[in-house]
Amino acid sequence: VQLVESGGGLVQAGGSLTLSCAASGSIFSIEYMGWYRQAPGKPRDLVASMRDGITNYAESVKGRFTISKHNARNTLYLQMKSLKPEDTAVYYCAAPSYGYWGQGTQVTVSS
Repeated sequence: VQLVESGGGLVQAGGSLTLSCAASGSIFSIEYMGWYRQAPGKPRDLVASMRDGITNYAESVKGRFTISKHNARNTLYLQMKSLKPEDTAVYYCAAPSYGYWGQGTQVTVSS
């Protein structure tokens, strides 16, 4: 299965973006998927995840980001609102237990 992210871009602080992660195959049976991000010079961190329908968020994005999964579309989403400059990073979707990672999409939030 290949994962392809889209939806990144440049947005002003306070704005919103929705990232999509389209899978080339079925993600219905993948029990754990997540969104990660990596800012320059920093490690790749987990932003949001979904395990068997249960969501989990990094403290820094709680209340602002929402992860969702559409099995029929084989797509994972990340809705981001109230964006902050510190959210600037390359965002990756992944099913780590299967070794599936996307190529990343850049999100830049200007102040």
